[in-house]
Amino acid sequence: MSFKKVLWTSVILLALILSACAQATPAPPAEEKPAAEKPAEEQPAAPAEDVAARRIRHIVLLSNVQGADPQEFEAARLVVETLRQLGLDVEHRAIPWEQQADLVWYNRESWDLTAWRMVGRPERMDPDEFIYNLFHSSTAPSGYNFVGYINPEYDQVAEAQRSEVDREKRRELVYKAQEIIANDQPYVFWIYPLVSYVYNNEVWEPDSIVDAAGIGIKNFWTFVNATPKGDQKDMILNSADVVQAINPLFISGAVDSWITELIWDRLMRIGPDGLPQPWAAEKVEWIDNTTVEVTLRQGMKWHDGEPVTVEDVVFSFQAPMMGDEVPMYKPFVAKIQDIEIIDENTVRFKLKEPYAAFETASLAKINLIPKHIWEPILKDLMEKPENAESYQEEVPIGSGPFKFVHWKPAEEVILEANPDHFSPPKMNRWILRMIPNVEATLGMLKTGELNFLSDYTGDFELLKSQVDKQDNLTMVSTVEVGFRFLAFNLRRPPFDDVAFRRAVATAIPKQVILQSVYKGFGVIADSHVSSALEYWHNPNLPKFGEGDIQKAKQILVDAGYEWDDEGRLLYPKGQVETLESE
Repeated sequence: MSFKKVLWTSVILLALILSACAQATPAPPAEEKPAAEKPAEEQPAAPAEDVAARRIRHIVLLSNVQGADPQEFEAARLVVETLRQLGLDVEHRAIPWEQQADLVWYNRESWDLTAWRMVGRPERMDPDEFIYNLFHSSTAPSGYNFVGYINPEYDQVAEAQRSEVDREKRRELVYKAQEIIANDQPYVFWIYPLVSYVYNNEVWEPDSIVDAAGIGIKNFWTFVNATPKGDQKDMILNSADVVQAINPLFISGAVDSWITELIWDRLMRIGPDGLPQPWAAEKVEWIDNTTVEVTLRQGMKWHDGEPVTVEDVVFSFQAPMMGDEVPMYKPFVAKIQDIEIIDENTVRFKLKEPYAAFETASLAKINLIPKHIWEPILKDLMEKPENAESYQEEVPIGSGPFKFVHWKPAEEVILEANPDHFSPPKMNRWILRMIPNVEATLGMLKTGELNFLSDYTGDFELLKSQVDKQDNLTMVSTVEVGFRFLAFNLRRPPFDDVAFRRAVATAIPKQVILQSVYKGFGVIADSHVSSALEYWHNPNLPKFGEGDIQKAKQILVDAGYEWDDEGRLLYPKGQVETLESE
């Protein structure tokens, strides 16, 4: 028997023990679709005449492929086995990330379940981005609320925390938002990952590698400040995922955001301490609770040589307001009532109401874009069905500390230092290699083909072992502000039923996922506000994820669900399956 099969069998057995469920046979290969496990005798059996119509269809759970993200893959398989114990006919379908993202993001009516992740980014150190964008109803059609969660009470709380400038009162609202989501379970949160990155200490000065709170050493400040020790002046990094777009108006994925942060400037940046600080802005001054004046740095230039002007700043913030051309960035400008040019270096923002997260969620989020390039592009797109997210510049032009050099899709992206920037990088080039295979990534780190491990989804014990054997490697770990989770598509039954979602959340063994899949490199998650944000994370949320199959089945019984003679789960009486199996 292969090592992988032994490992997988061990994971399943451990899950069954912790779940205190009845004996079950080991999970068959993913391509098979076995009959669901027969429920306990005390559970209600449905009358034969309505069984066929009420039987819940074949369900598909999506994940990334094993070679690119073995942890997500194995966690998804464990969840599939758990769902089968509840009487569901579930298939695990692993597909490359770019296909998974395209299906989930752009075909919002057509999928059932997906393993997913929200990565740590500096601007996410303030809870507003996740509190508002993930679950506010306004972002459901085309924004971050891809699961289609609609709750007017939550909308009110999410909006209120944005406007509350008293820190303690705002925390109460952030706590309430977390409580609502914990009760409704549109996601089943798995873990807050302990992210570990490795750098070659013979190539980079250790003191120049910046460990940012909740983010780790893979961050903007490291990329700008990393200082070469010798002749090797190129930082060579890796990504398991491919780059989907290099577009300042499109948040297309984790790896893409690393690149946009470097090519395009922002008025403010989130510092290593998690707090916003002026960047392209020389000064940010609050005139009152709804008026902010920003003074632009003088002498800035776009990478094509044109000067950066206050007109460019105004255009950058107005672009997301133009209809639906820039849907992902629209929430970040929603609180802006007006933008006024005061003089050749000063812009005044007038807010609709007090907005506590304005510096973090707007000034440190919106990429500054050149009006002379993007104005005609957006004007042309207004006459077409596509929006700005679909547009790709041949040579992306920003004003940031790095310039675009080369992009070979699915292989590499090369940026070079911008020596004319007000904060020029110490390195010469930033080279990102797309390496989907974990073993190949470790091999390249060992040989020096990579000198900064910026993406690792394999066995962290194995990574630590390799680092311990090589004196030239240094690993730095931190609890991330992002999280891993299972997402329900609430547009499709039975996932629109909160009782069903709570049952699934109860059955999933989070501790097994943490220990057996993530090897303990993380913290069990219960909220969209990470425990890394100690001040904002609600410590008193209802607990799910005990791996209790019998308790989960009782939740289903109480909600009217039944099982047929083969152990398949049926909708409550009066409800029939309305969707076809894939």
